[in-house]
Amino acid sequence: MKSVAFLFVLVKALSQYLQPVGDVWDEETRLRMEARAKRLEWERIRLEQEVEQLSLKQVQVWQPVAVTVLLLLLLVLWFIGWKSSLRREELEEENSGANGEEVPNADANEGDDGGNEEADASRQEDSNVQEAGQGAANEGGSVPADEGGDAEDEEEAGDAALNEEDDIVNEVINEIANEIANNNDEASLVQGEDNDFDDHVGRILMERIQWPVQDLQKGCEWTTELMDNYIACFAHVLSDSFYPVLPRAIGVGSAFEGWSPREQDVVYRVLIPMTPPRGHSFHLELDSAGQRHVRNFRVRVQLECTCSREQQADKMLCFLHHPEEELRSNQDPSLLDTLCTDSYLDVHKTARWLYQVVRAVWPALPQSHSWHLKLLPSRRSCQIQVTNGTESFRIEMLLGVQRDDSHIFVSSQPREAYTPSTTWPETYAVAETEFFKHIARQAPPDSLHLKCLQFFTRLQLGFGFSTYTTKTIVMHLLNVEPVSSWRRRDLLLRLVDISESLRLCVQAKRLNHFVVGNWRLPEDITLPRDVQMDKRNNLFHHLAQQSTAHTQAIGEYQVLRKWFKRVLLGQR
Repeated sequence: MKSVAFLFVLVKALSQYLQPVGDVWDEETRLRMEARAKRLEWERIRLEQEVEQLSLKQVQVWQPVAVTVLLLLLLVLWFIGWKSSLRREELEEENSGANGEEVPNADANEGDDGGNEEADASRQEDSNVQEAGQGAANEGGSVPADEGGDAEDEEEAGDAALNEEDDIVNEVINEIANEIANNNDEASLVQGEDNDFDDHVGRILMERIQWPVQDLQKGCEWTTELMDNYIACFAHVLSDSFYPVLPRAIGVGSAFEGWSPREQDVVYRVLIPMTPPRGHSFHLELDSAGQRHVRNFRVRVQLECTCSREQQADKMLCFLHHPEEELRSNQDPSLLDTLCTDSYLDVHKTARWLYQVVRAVWPALPQSHSWHLKLLPSRRSCQIQVTNGTESFRIEMLLGVQRDDSHIFVSSQPREAYTPSTTWPETYAVAETEFFKHIARQAPPDSLHLKCLQFFTRLQLGFGFSTYTTKTIVMHLLNVEPVSSWRRRDLLLRLVDISESLRLCVQAKRLNHFVVGNWRLPEDITLPRDVQMDKRNNLFHHLAQQSTAHTQAIGEYQVLRKWFKRVLLGQR
């Protein structure tokens, strides 16, 4: 009985306190799963935080670049818009002022030159590159009477085409900005350059433009040394003759100005001033029969008395007061009998004489030992080519007579297809070379004004615009823009300024000569009073006189503008 009761109590206890084994396993599994789920959740949160931190770092890296580029772009666009607006207002004021005051001012100037000099100078300073308000009226009308409304319609269509100009500056800036945004290296480079976006634009443009490889300084130095040796020999050989006295040659032209449109076959041009020999004098006479826009002179040679004691000490016979037979027997002929035609200095005879002297003196020069001299044909100058097997220099020697004590000469260089042999056109080459020297002394070492001039003169080759046209526009801009604003960071704006100036001049049919009538030249450039007081010579007078020429110029400019845009955008 006791055993039965003990067994009953044992079974009851087991039934109350013993839990199923499967339930215990399920609870542990649940706990482990919850712990694993928490670990996974924590890992997910940690990974999300790492991703957020990485994204934040990337944003922090690129945000300054993007903000900087955007701010610079907005600043450049605002500056361009402000400058264009200012230029447009100045042009409108200039046009309205010129149209309203042109006729009365012209009459007043004829009556009282002195009283209106300052007013004329002020108007000319404002015009600089062109006088749009004066247009064709100053040139006597641009359309013949028989052409009538058709010519006017063509001109209006051409003007409308010129006004429909695309904004090259914005296109180039946007294109370069997109290039920077898509190129990590470029963006880093911009930040490394103190965020100078304009300088970065200039650097890219310098890479896109094909610059000719030249060493003009070496050629100019070599030419100068050769001419100094020549002049020294001339002085010795011609000391007792009655041929013109030849002082030191003056380097002129593009090479001596520091630029050249040619990559090869550069012409080094020099002007050799002539002074009269003993017993002679030169007198310049303006050729009134010449064209209105070309100032031509004749050099009249006059004999002077040499009977004074000083002249007699040189055993020179006076051409005026000694018998002809004695002169023929004991003295060389006068300049009138050798290089003149009807008492006027003959260009052809003088150039031929210079050829003879250059060839005769050559063996006495040190350069003759290692260089070969070749004479090139020319009727109004002496052109030579000097080679040594590896190098070659082409040199043109022009002859000239100085006007008073100024930088203006009359020279043998022709301006027209046919120039009479006794005609000596007025040249401004020396004054222009002095202007470029003046700019070089003031410009910073990294100035690109000569690069801009060289680029545009090469770009317009094959078009109807001459090299001298581009040079004149650049000289006007150099005279009004600070010399410090021609650096690499300003390259885009300066190139566009040149293109826009050409467009305005074509539209107005007027481009003022840089030297004639310009009151804003540097003080160290001296002009004769008649050159300084003369009305501004219009280099585009043919556009004002011939409507077909104007229409053709408009078309050529539009093609030139397209080429210009392609180069700046790097489109080959």
